[in-house]
Parts: sequence; structure tokens; C-alpha cells
Amino acid sequence: MKAYQAGMQKFQDAGAKVFGISTDNTPSLKEFKAKLDLPFPLLSDFLDRKVSQAYGIYLPKMGIANRVTFVIDTEGKIDFIEQGGDAMKIMGAGDACSRLAHKKAQ
Repeated sequence: MKAYQAGMQKFQDAGAKVFGISTDNTPSLKEFKAKLDLPFPLLSDFLDRKVSQAYGIYLPKMGIANRVTFVIDTEGKIDFIEQGGDAMKIMGAGDACSRLAHKKAQ
């Protein structure tokens, strides 16, 4: 999350919106956001896990979602996916945002 904070300008320059979605409950996310002073919203998928299931990242045996970064273009299509430990690193997502910005400019 800190990497996303540090790289927010790159996302803003690309016209991207950043937000997190978690299977944690809303009060937990509110505390986490405040503790880390995150400049982007955190959304809860706690109640029914529909978002996690729709994106195919829900791990039903564990009751949580896998850590994944999605970059979604302005038409709502997924342009980039980063999973596992790399999902929290900004380089891949930042590069994908740059690609989207260049695509939009053409």
C-alpha cells in the first residue's frame, strides 16, 4: 500500500483512479486507511464477496480474496493483472497505467 501512496502522481498523470477492495469489513478498512493515511478509498466486499467472486479471485476455503491488482481501461476492460506478492508492488500497475495513457493519446 505504501508503494501506491508513493506512486500516486503516476496514476493521476495517467488519468487513473486507485482504490482498494477487500473482503475485510468496513470498520477494519476505515481503521487501516487511517493508520496508513491512504490517499485512496478502500471498499468492502465483506458481506457477500460478489466482487471477489466476479473477478475470479475469491478463495472460498479461506473466506478471503487473493491479492490482485487490476488495471481497468475507460471502457471497463481489464488491461493488466498482477497477482500474488507482486500485486502490491507499484511497478507493474504503474507501467500498465502508462500504457493506457499512451493508448488513449493515440
